Amino acid sequence: MYILQKHYSNKKIIMKTTDQPIIVEQLFNKSVIEVWRAVTEQDKMVQWFFKDIPEFKAEVGFKVQFNVKAPSRDFLHHWTITEVIPQQKIVYNWKYKDFKGDSYVTFELFEIENQTKLVLTAKVLEDFDDSIIEFKRESGVAGWNYFIKDSLVTFLNN
Repeated sequence: MYILQKHYSNKKIIMKTTDQPIIVEQLFNKSVIEVWRAVTEQDKMVQWFFKDIPEFKAEVGFKVQFNVKAPSRDFLHHWTITEVIPQQKIVYNWKYKDFKGDSYVTFELFEIENQTKLVLTAKVLEDFDDSIIEFKRESGVAGWNYFIKDSLVTFLNN
């Protein structure tokens, strides 16, 4: 993270459609079913992802919104599930109320020799608001690495 902060400290690098997707991969010593449940069941998601998710269904067309308070402002998340292949893949359309920007977030699971590989891909569909520091690409990279490589790992290892 220090290298990213140092490299980008004098630049406003906002998540743009021209960026490569953010991709985070993690191997778990858990079954596909256990990882799938962690990323698709609300009672588990609130323990490692966002504590304020009021409900969640791994069903195409399901919509949910919830607020996340940051030090500078509130971010009302709007998610719509656009694709589900049970125990393999779930795709969210992810945007924020009152802020420019739109993206898809994909969780894909692969069974590899009694382990599960999760591949998270965040792809920008519409440039995010360049006046919002939380929408810097480095924030997205750091956030997704935290959620997948720290928070989800800790949750599944408990």
